[in-house]
Amino acid sequence: QVQVVESGGGLVRPGGSLRLSCAASGNIVNINDMAWYRQAPGKERELVAVVTSGGSTNYADSVKGRFTISRDNAKNTMYLQMNSLTPEDTAVYFCNADVRRFGYTNYVLTWGQGTQVTVSS
Repeated sequence: QVQVVESGGGLVRPGGSLRLSCAASGNIVNINDMAWYRQAPGKERELVAVVTSGGSTNYADSVKGRFTISRDNAKNTMYLQMNSLTPEDTAVYFCNADVRRFGYTNYVLTWGQGTQVTVSS
């Protein structure tokens, strides 16, 4: 079994910062891409940022220059540093990891349960 768990959400004032973490655990052989998504009330889930196993990154236009995605492959953990937050960033943030497990040759996209980020004064 593989688990993916997000942490670090909370309430922050506009202009503030938060750092989210996403930790994958279990019988993991390798992780390809890892990504952050978010879903605001009444809206569809949208991609925020993605990082490959080699460290290449890509961002949604709405967060470029404000958010930074990174990962520590030794710890199977990904991070999202969020700066200059606005109320429009309020959402549940989910992470996923494309994971290969011991005893298998295929990769499975595994999602976490999400962490709430609220930006409000």
